[in-house]
Amino acid sequence: MKNYQLGEFEEIVILTVGILNNQAYSVAIKDEIELRLKRSVSMGALHTALIRLEDKGYLKSLGGEATEERAGRPRRYFEITALGKKAIRYAKETREQLWRAI
Repeated sequence: MKNYQLGEFEEIVILTVGILNNQAYSVAIKDEIELRLKRSVSMGALHTALIRLEDKGYLKSLGGEATEERAGRPRRYFEITALGKKAIRYAKETREQLWRAI
């Protein structure tokens, strides 16, 4: 299988996008990670990871509707691509192989 490159935080972000399904926008992703992992997440780090994952082809973003509460700016929703699903499966299999070796 191809060697997919995912850092730990990137893996967490992709998995969280999968959990949130069609409600995966930056604030929701941040809140979900903090809730589930009891881990503080900066918006800067999250945005950097989202851009990097999109550049790698693991995520794609879609613009939502503009809202008054966001001063007319649309939310950006993220979803996992087919390549992203392969990358996350590869990460899971790699970790399982290492655990079995212990």
